[in-house]
Amino acid sequence: MCLIVFAYKTHPDFPLIVVANRDEFYARPTRPAHFWLDHPDVFAGRDLESPEPDKQGTWMGITRSGRFAAVTNFRELDFNEATAKRSRGELTANFLCSATPVLEYVTTVQQQAGNYKGFNLLLWENQRLFYASNRMEQHQVLQPGIYGLSNGALDSLWPKVLHAKQQLSAQLQQSVHTEHLLTLLMNREPAADDELPRTGIDIGSERLLSPCFIQSDSYGTRASTVLLVHKNRDITFLEQNWNASGQAEERQFLKLRNS
Repeated sequence: MCLIVFAYKTHPDFPLIVVANRDEFYARPTRPAHFWLDHPDVFAGRDLESPEPDKQGTWMGITRSGRFAAVTNFRELDFNEATAKRSRGELTANFLCSATPVLEYVTTVQQQAGNYKGFNLLLWENQRLFYASNRMEQHQVLQPGIYGLSNGALDSLWPKVLHAKQQLSAQLQQSVHTEHLLTLLMNREPAADDELPRTGIDIGSERLLSPCFIQSDSYGTRASTVLLVHKNRDITFLEQNWNASGQAEERQFLKLRNS
């Protein structure tokens, strides 16, 4: 997943609002959000690259009890991949599939951070939101606010992050509606060259990856998600999937009543 913007305790009715795009190679096998047969309380998409279910991670998901997790990758070209032996998708999957308290879990993640390529990890439990990355020394317990993540550090000044945060802030001044929030993720306009981040890739690739919604021959936005956690603990989860032509395909919708 390459773009997540979220509002944490800034709306009177929704302590957590998340809108996110997952960008990936079209050829990578994936199953859209669903309740997992081996973990029936988990509702999430699943990476099917490994044939072994216990190694099939996820980019984002939630449980019936309200535990939420999401991960993005760090864009970096000089990292020694030989030391990264484990999939970043297990960081989210393991949290969702366990009952380990979030503080204990995130502490363990930090201790084992060297086993993974660069990541950003969001974890939510009991009205608290944690951010962890193996490109920073300690995790953060986030304070109320509007945040953005792409493939750099939290709130990096990337054009897509700034644009989506501004759009989310404006939407929160109106009635909260999943369809309206979904439109925040649809901008396909590349950023101006003088606004592009410099992450070590060529300028053409920076342009290609700069919009909120990415489309190319082999790589692009494959799923857009809106998550609403109500103050009464009800959960709304909407996932819109996209094909390689950037056209809408199947949609998953979940409504959990926990009040």
